[in-house]
Amino acid sequence: MRPLLVVDGDSLAHRAYHALPKTIRRAGGRPSGAIVGFTNMLLRLYGAEQPRAVLVGWDTLTVPTYRHEAFAAYQSGRVFDDDLVEQLDLLPELVRAFGFAAAKAPGYEADDFLAAAVEAKRRWRSHVLVVTSDRDAFQLASERVTLLMPTRGVSELARVGPDEVRERYGVEPEQVPDFIALRGDPSDRLPGAPGVGPKGAAQIIQQYGSLEAALTAGRFAAQAEELRLYRRIATLDASAPLPPLEDQSPLWAEASDLLSSWGMNQVADRVAARVQSSSS
Repeated sequence: MRPLLVVDGDSLAHRAYHALPKTIRRAGGRPSGAIVGFTNMLLRLYGAEQPRAVLVGWDTLTVPTYRHEAFAAYQSGRVFDDDLVEQLDLLPELVRAFGFAAAKAPGYEADDFLAAAVEAKRRWRSHVLVVTSDRDAFQLASERVTLLMPTRGVSELARVGPDEVRERYGVEPEQVPDFIALRGDPSDRLPGAPGVGPKGAAQIIQQYGSLEAALTAGRFAAQAEELRLYRRIATLDASAPLPPLEDQSPLWAEASDLLSSWGMNQVADRVAARVQSSSS
């Protein structure tokens, strides 16, 4: 049965932006490397996986999430190039032009929409493929949810399921937020428990079963509330609002027309070629 494909749009766009030359430009000399790379990746994913539907989740950079409000240091120090931000603003429109679903709402991060889609589509018997480079999403892995994680630029993917999560972290997928809370997450500026690294975090969870059980047993009494907060921050929010998710047919011609209107004729022709191949 064909899978549902759920994509962390910001993750792929960031990787594309940094993997391709900044000299790639569209009409008016505007930046377009992230758009080109993202489009190429989306085409490859669709061709390889033949999903029944595609959802792409996006961050809203101009509005803080509850994570930022609860912990001031969360993701502090991140600065994005103006050229990248300009392209991030355009990409949800391109996703919709393809006939796919785009999810973006104030207060939510892209990976929250991944969790919401996984939760919402439990009634679907098909597999769910989650495309992201964010290891926080390890918590979504299950027998019916496989992560596709870029390993080199945006061209190579590693498949991650429950076994790979256990091998990498030493915990079950559902224990990943507890693991992150204890170990910390430098990329998000979460400090974790004092003196606890990856191996120590895994051992504590293996011993007690959960962060809460460890706290109940008296571990980390002075940091208990902070660790609970870190776990909440690390937990993806499956209540994020989603657009309707039903079976889709790609609108290659419409996406090609939009790319052409942006002065991106080469990638537009690549998308238009899908119209001919799908009708042959």
